[in-house]
Amino acid sequence: MKRLLTLSAIVLGLVLQAGNVSASAFRVTPIRVMLERSGASALLTLSNESKDTLRFQIAAFQWSQDSAGTMKLEPTQDILFFPALLSLEAGAERKVRVSTKASPGAVEKTYRIFFEELPPLATADAGEGAQVRILTKMGVPIFVAPQKVVEKATIDHARLEHGRLRFNVKNEGTVRFAVQGVKVRGADANDATLFEHQLDGWYVLAGTERSYDYAIPADVCPRLKSIHITAQTDSIAEGAAATAGRLEISATNCK
Repeated sequence: MKRLLTLSAIVLGLVLQAGNVSASAFRVTPIRVMLERSGASALLTLSNESKDTLRFQIAAFQWSQDSAGTMKLEPTQDILFFPALLSLEAGAERKVRVSTKASPGAVEKTYRIFFEELPPLATADAGEGAQVRILTKMGVPIFVAPQKVVEKATIDHARLEHGRLRFNVKNEGTVRFAVQGVKVRGADANDATLFEHQLDGWYVLAGTERSYDYAIPADVCPRLKSIHITAQTDSIAEGAAATAGRLEISATNCK
């Protein structure tokens, strides 16, 4: 007898041995929404690229982040959309209109709308073995523009303590930016490179900061005289695309 199992994609690795695995294929375009004012709207296209009819639940949330980059979601009435539940046949598309009641403020307002696949309706059992259905969830960021756009990224509070480099990439502007990468380079007294390391990035929302913590290689740390930190962002304002910091250190910072 054939059984249909449903589970979140995050536990896929735990069930690969359970039987046949099928993952639905859908996409949402565009991948972000910009709204300039209260009452403004945009269209999202939900496309079912699978061979099955898919069911979806749609929900919107206010989006913030902590200093580790962890997403924080809270219910909101600022974002309007229709429908909240829908079914989409194989190969079909559906337009979803999204609008906002939020007025522009001093800083950009940030939200996320999620398209969550629901379990299929029960069907008659057939065949042998088990089939595992992976349910997926896709979030699209929504940005409500501020009254004035200012882009400014800085390296803040850099220090080396007990061999660990800690610093913040701070957004002092009014709109978010995405950190495309952070390069850390350690140099000796002659500015010769002793080590280089690339750290990951993510969105840094307006008025927030992303904290980094990196352990300097123990065999290198005592020979360091300076550490150079460069954060590359997607900001388009002149001089805002990359920000750099230099930290002068001594061997005592490694103990």
